[in-house]
Amino acid sequence: MSLRPVSDHVKQGWEIVGYSVTDASGETYQHSFVLRRQSQHKVLIVRKKMIGEGLVVSEMEV
Repeated sequence: MSLRPVSDHVKQGWEIVGYSVTDASGETYQHSFVLRRQSQHKVLIVRKKMIGEGLVVSEMEV
């Protein structure tokens, strides 16, 4: 997995149309991006792993 998931999506033609950040567990933040490409929309959720190095990335088609 890439350490730059948002940049990778933008390079693929996705546009960022919304962003929010929440305190997911008191120790880490969860960043949510709403992305659009043509008539498609998705939510990209990015947070640091709780244990170890790296990111946890999940996508939802909207």
